Amino acid sequence: MIDKRSTSAAEALAGLADGATVMIGGFGGAGQPGELIDALIEQGARELTVVNNNAGNGETGLAALLKAGRVRKIICSFPRQTDSQVFDGLYRAGRIELELVPQGNLAERIRAAGAGIGAFFTPTGAGTALAEGKETREIGGRTYVLEYPIHADLALIKAERGDRWGNLVYRKTARNFGPIMATAARRTVASVHTFAELGELDPESIVTPGIFVHRVVQVPRRAAGPAGLQAA
Repeated sequence: MIDKRSTSAAEALAGLADGATVMIGGFGGAGQPGELIDALIEQGARELTVVNNNAGNGETGLAALLKAGRVRKIICSFPRQTDSQVFDGLYRAGRIELELVPQGNLAERIRAAGAGIGAFFTPTGAGTALAEGKETREIGGRTYVLEYPIHADLALIKAERGDRWGNLVYRKTARNFGPIMATAARRTVASVHTFAELGELDPESIVTPGIFVHRVVQVPRRAAGPAGLQAA
């Protein structure tokens, strides 16, 4: 019987090695799997390469992982904002490496990994410092830059509901990078707020099929914030 449910996040993350590449879903706080990140900190793997849309907010979640000194390199599109002081301090001190990738390129490089695409040409970044050292080609009178897919050893994503086979549905914008990251990693661990019985999820609503998910962990929904909004 296929049952991908884990009793804890710690169990789901067991065995991750130092130096691994880890994709972490989320757009800022929306869809960020905070409980899985906390478990990753406890798990203890070091020298990680993290792939995420940004570089952490405040002192929790991804920022806490950076503060714990577990990340060697981050690949992201939006590393600095008003509350990204953890990343900013590490970067200025030369304690973390940054690969800056335009957001559309980041999404496509992750998607390409899951789709089995070896490389692709894009006009984004052409003529800027982001294209230095990369192959370029003129296509239809426009300059394109060759970009390569991003593969990962582990993807940590957050969904709204799942079943024991690993089928996932998402909540609104919390969906963001989760579906493509699930396809681009050797192992995908998803957190969900509730489990559904097999057949209970509408097949038309399943965004990530269970074939891309290896472990599913149930976590409680976080309490409403100051504005009265529930965390995604």
